[in-house]
Amino acid sequence: MNLLDIKNLSITLQSGSEPIQAVERVSLSLKEGEFRGLVGESGSGKSLLAKAIVGVLDEKWKVEADRFHWQGRDLLRLSVEERKKIITRDIAIIFQEPMSCLDPTNTIGEQIEEAIDSEQLTGFFWQKAQQRREAAVKLLHKVGIKKHSLVSKSYPHQLTTTLCQRVMIAMALARRPKLLIADEPTASMESANQAQIFRLLASLNQLKNMSILLISHELDKISHWTDYLTVMYSGQFVEAGTTSQIFDTPYHPYTKALIASSPKFQAHWQKKSRLDTLPGSIPVLQHLPIGCRLGPRCPNARKKCVIAPQIRSYQGHQVSCHFSHKGDY
Repeated sequence: MNLLDIKNLSITLQSGSEPIQAVERVSLSLKEGEFRGLVGESGSGKSLLAKAIVGVLDEKWKVEADRFHWQGRDLLRLSVEERKKIITRDIAIIFQEPMSCLDPTNTIGEQIEEAIDSEQLTGFFWQKAQQRREAAVKLLHKVGIKKHSLVSKSYPHQLTTTLCQRVMIAMALARRPKLLIADEPTASMESANQAQIFRLLASLNQLKNMSILLISHELDKISHWTDYLTVMYSGQFVEAGTTSQIFDTPYHPYTKALIASSPKFQAHWQKKSRLDTLPGSIPVLQHLPIGCRLGPRCPNARKKCVIAPQIRSYQGHQVSCHFSHKGDY
């Protein structure tokens, strides 16, 4: 049984005279212990999908799905209180700007201690404060922060972005979640610091059997760490499969363009030569194309593309395209 099982999820913005469907019929599944990457350009709906999973979208967003299951339970059919209890216990999320997520008025130690679940503490009430401090130190060590005393007494503005992101991961781990969603966790970091965060996430996946959904717009940087990849474009599902399937035999024109735009995956790429790119840019929410939203930019577009394609599966490798094989043209 899948840990997370979402089928045909749509997210609609209830704003202005006409509602806008920001995410259209996207499917996503995660097994226990799976490390999956979610990839797409900025504005493709990746962060909206993550926020829908943890239930932090406000009332102007309407979330609908044919199936929205967590360990077999349909979250959309539960009351707000029941859903919040499950998500708080089992799912954690870290966002791309740790500085804006941490409280500037409290020390790091106070914030981590507050995140620790009371159910993990034992003994009398006067013993629990010491237990919280000890648990906070262990969490800091777990995410690779050795100078725990200095960091615990510091405020967020006194730490680097990388240290703050490690603190956010420590706070996410405080409740021992089964699924950790990392939304662009290495944005604006240097390459060395990015690698440190990715190694930390990989160790959590391997040593703790924690499922991880890693969201990024940089396909080349997360390909080394993930077992599976899901690609999105402009709020639509594009392609999904194992990481090797996506890179060895990409079916969708958008996935092919993402791979072709990275010199890391071009064996014959010459220095100073022009990278392959798709013409145009991702459409704005107010002017979304009908059918396949890649249509205006797609080199393989046909009349049929004004109809949204159905998902095809090739031995577990899924693609949403009318012309996923050359014989389809």
